[in-house]
Amino acid sequence: MSEFNAQQLANLGIRNLSPYQAGKPIEELERELGIKNIVKLASNENPLGISARVQQALQDQIQGLARYPDANGFYLKSKIADKFSVQLNQITLGNGSNDILELIARTYVNDQHEVIYSQHAFVVYPLVTQAIGAKGVAVPAKNYGHDLNGMLSAITARTKMIFIANPNNPTGTFLSSAELYQFIKQVPQHIVVVLDEAYSEYVSADERAPSMTWVAEFSNLIVSRTFSKAYGLAGLRAGFAVSHPSIADYLNRLRQPFNMNSLSLCAAIAALDDDDYLAQSVKINQQGMAQLIDFCTKQGLNYIPSWGNFLTIEVGPQAALIYQKLLHAGVIVRPIGAYELPNHLRVSVGLAHENQVFIDAMQDILEATR
Repeated sequence: MSEFNAQQLANLGIRNLSPYQAGKPIEELERELGIKNIVKLASNENPLGISARVQQALQDQIQGLARYPDANGFYLKSKIADKFSVQLNQITLGNGSNDILELIARTYVNDQHEVIYSQHAFVVYPLVTQAIGAKGVAVPAKNYGHDLNGMLSAITARTKMIFIANPNNPTGTFLSSAELYQFIKQVPQHIVVVLDEAYSEYVSADERAPSMTWVAEFSNLIVSRTFSKAYGLAGLRAGFAVSHPSIADYLNRLRQPFNMNSLSLCAAIAALDDDDYLAQSVKINQQGMAQLIDFCTKQGLNYIPSWGNFLTIEVGPQAALIYQKLLHAGVIVRPIGAYELPNHLRVSVGLAHENQVFIDAMQDILEATR
């Protein structure tokens, strides 16, 4: 009898796959170093926590947790449809937008296809591409962001999908509505364009692309959103996509029927109703961003202008060492060498006092290393 060999049995695309590395949890740093009062600015979470409205909705839902959730998420879909002026049959719900991105790739891409994305773009794009066995085509970045002309030039007969993150994570770069529209217009209709707008709410209304209306014009466009950032529901994993009904139909055929649990559904509904919380989240982010930029300017540190809720700062070849020193100071940020940015650290915008803890620790480290 032959021996069991997990590597040989695994699908080819999985064998050399490196797992997604999330930001270090607070609890892990507490265990490792015994540090208390840790400030986490690593995962682009909303520092306000969940709103009072969401808390009440969760409390009201607790008694019903012995029952399965609504597999189709009718009430959340209805709320999304009303808020974004789309139809119910255009919506696909996900366990966070990561779930949506993988679902889209698994629906439309196979090992005979190519998937285009930008250098320095969200790591999930190459991960899902490799897992499926497709060929990933990373187009060199332009000023740390998407080179749309380069992406158009990269299209071949095998191209099946293009991922665009706007704003982009981890660099925070942003594509204007006009240039993004012209790009989508030039992409052949048989290629699916995925517009990942996880940080869209942090962009001012006059700059934000009217992407939901574009779906009616471009039947190959899928717009992905999340409740993890500005809506403050990262721990509940809630996201959605809007697309042409025919695309949504196929996504919903593959989607797990209970990929959003009852708490996620009710929390997302409450969050969409909480305009005051969203406005406060954006205001806190603007203030915190100004605080971090002011620090970088005074210290002579280069940074990438950001339209998200994080700032990517160039700290030099000692980035890995600085990251470790920050951990020992009780501050968690995000090293992004995996994004081909080994000299940068990504810092999420926190509350004013959290940002200050980072600033003070960073200032001490810089003085000691210069």
